[in-house]
Amino acid sequence: MLREVYPHIYLNEIPLPKSPLKTLNNYIILAEDRALILDTGYDRKICKEALVAGIKEIGLDLKRAELVLTHMHVDHTGLAYFLWQEGCKVYIGEKDGKLLDNYRTSPKEIIKKLSKGFNLHRELEDREIQAYAIAAQEAFPYTSLKEGDCLEVGPYKFEIIDLPGHTPGHIGLYEREHKLFFAGDHILNEITPNIAFWHYKIDSLGNYMESLHKVRQMEIDLVLPAHRSLIRNHRERIDELLDHHEERLKEIKEILRQGRMTVLETAAQMHWDLNSGNWEEFPLTQKWFASGEAMSHLEHLVYKGEVRRLEINGDQYYELI
Repeated sequence: MLREVYPHIYLNEIPLPKSPLKTLNNYIILAEDRALILDTGYDRKICKEALVAGIKEIGLDLKRAELVLTHMHVDHTGLAYFLWQEGCKVYIGEKDGKLLDNYRTSPKEIIKKLSKGFNLHRELEDREIQAYAIAAQEAFPYTSLKEGDCLEVGPYKFEIIDLPGHTPGHIGLYEREHKLFFAGDHILNEITPNIAFWHYKIDSLGNYMESLHKVRQMEIDLVLPAHRSLIRNHRERIDELLDHHEERLKEIKEILRQGRMTVLETAAQMHWDLNSGNWEEFPLTQKWFASGEAMSHLEHLVYKGEVRRLEINGDQYYELI
């Protein structure tokens, strides 16, 4: 059900079946001559029905609407092709647009490569690899956005803010006059955004923490995130997130005091707030995300010169320096 969370800004909670995220916050900013839609949900029937119901409830003509994708993850982009077919112009950050194209054309190859770094490659089979890949969808034309670009809707003028970390090309939308910030998955309440490994040339966690500091300096009264509840005190929440990752780094260094370890061995000893019991009982999907998060922290410590990465007999290890 649609609810107005700020004048002319509506929130539609899209169910995300079988996801610990539970729902996606799909936003519609409505003006007389134009509307912006933010993020979409999966390309699944239940998501599409909820999205369309909200659009119909508000009486929105999609031919005068534009879609902004805060980043390339499938819970945010799954229905982009559908909305484009219905007449929406689509925007996404430049880097994530390219990533989305790459994952669409060769998802299994990318997932296999990442799995080798996580040391999950021996556990995964092709059918499971496909489950981690960005859902296949038809290509759609999009317009790239970069820091400083602006999108105007009615009384609102949204500045594009680059927020690398959760993904390399994640973006947010900042309304300076009204002190509003659409944060995507950059800042979330109740849960912490997953910060995964993307590439050895990218310090995902370092970028994420820099992006948090960047937003902390901004004047914001209301953060509208892509999952869970709205955020009134962004600085307090950012401080909690920064503290969380500093504790993670300390935890990993303590684990490595036992000796050289793979990503998977490190992740298995970390604390995870999940209902799956011990590490051996974790489903592979949870091992995948946990390993990606562990590796982003390990690689951050490599960038800081506190840990070294080694390859031995085809497997990757980390050890304290």
